[in-house]
Amino acid sequence: MVLYGVAALALCMLVGMLVGEVLGVVVGVEANVGGVGFAMIMLVLVTDKLRRMGKFPPASEQGVMFWSAMYIPIVIAMASTQNVVEALAGGPMAILAGLGALAAGAALVPVLARVGEKAEPLPPLTEAEKQEV
Repeated sequence: MVLYGVAALALCMLVGMLVGEVLGVVVGVEANVGGVGFAMIMLVLVTDKLRRMGKFPPASEQGVMFWSAMYIPIVIAMASTQNVVEALAGGPMAILAGLGALAAGAALVPVLARVGEKAEPLPPLTEAEKQEV
């Protein structure tokens, strides 16, 4: 069952990379534009939908959880392949785009912090749940 979680992740990654490549061609950039981000958003949406339908058992979630622990190193490795020197040499547009994304992200933090209702904290784990972890 763990394999199904890894398969869902792999499928989302392939589709996300394809979307990023197509978006890069449409925009006129010779690079993948947001493929990893599209893949992660798709993974969250797909696994949530499958969980709600009861078709994503906890064992399959372990496959996704394993790779979620690997997410940051993978993103860093992918980002290291980007040619930052060429992007900066291309003009101020790269710097403006980065600053714009930073400003938008910073502006959305307080908005996203207010989303949802205040909830009660989760109850402590039972002994059986502690052994599963």
